This record gives sequence, structure tokens and C-alpha cells, in this order.
Amino acid sequence: MQIAVIGSADCSDEEYRVAEAVGRLIADNRGIVCCGGLGGVMEAVCRGAKEAGGTTVGIIRGTGDGNPYLDVVIRTGMGHARNVIVVNSADAVIAVGGGYGTLSEIAIALKTGKPVFGLATWNIEGVVACATPEEAVSLAVRAGRQSHPSRSPRGPGGPA
Repeated sequence: MQIAVIGSADCSDEEYRVAEAVGRLIADNRGIVCCGGLGGVMEAVCRGAKEAGGTTVGIIRGTGDGNPYLDVVIRTGMGHARNVIVVNSADAVIAVGGGYGTLSEIAIALKTGKPVFGLATWNIEGVVACATPEEAVSLAVRAGRQSHPSRSPRGPGGPA
């Protein structure tokens, strides 16, 4: 299952800490982190996932290399239009803080029927507010498994 984590490239220390925990928890649940691949929240979630042995994918708005914790870099050269690709690559979305770029990704996710779980992010209809990284990841993993049961570690073709 692929979980997009969205948030600002210019985040607070608390948002960085939260995103790092989210990354670790996604990896612990055998999920793949998808993000915009830059700094801030995106770097933190990748760092947490990598430290827990997980896989990270960065969908970059330009043609650079992204943050140092990426396993896969997809260079789009599309600017903010890459937000559509980030969201559509995911089975569920977790928003950590964020500005207008994060808001655009939330809107795309809600418009396309993707579940969105938020940690100190935009308080808008459709975003499930979560109190902790554990709650956000638990709900996102559950939603991701429901949308693609064959990708579940206990589903057909997966490990027992």
C-alpha cells in the first residue's frame, strides 16, 4: 500500500518530528511513503521511513534529486501540477501541517475520493483530524487496505 504524506517544505520543528514518526509507522506497517520529495515534512517522513527500513518515493516538481532519503525519484518538471500525481499515487493521504500547496493536495484527494487524515493541518470538511501520528497512520493503513485488499500483507499473494 502507498500512503502519501503531504506538508510544507518549510515546517516547524514539531511538524518535522511528527512527520518523522509518521514515516517510521508507515514503514512498520509495510507501507510505501509517497511525497513531493523535497525538504521539511517530505524529508522528515522519508527519513523516518528509511530509518525503519521502509521504501520512499519522491515525486519532484522539477528535475533535481530531492531529499537524501528517497529510494525512487520521479522528476516531473511539472511544478505544482505534480501534486495531482502525488495524490493519485496513494491509497490514502496524511497531511502534516502545511500551507496552500498542502491545501491543494487535500482538495485533489477529497475531489478524487481519497481518504485524508490530518495532523495539525487544514480544518476542512472531509479531513479526518487525528491527535497522534499513531492514529493517523492506523486509519490510513486501514483505509489503504480496504481500497486494495490484495496489497494487504495478509491478503492474497502477500506474506502470512
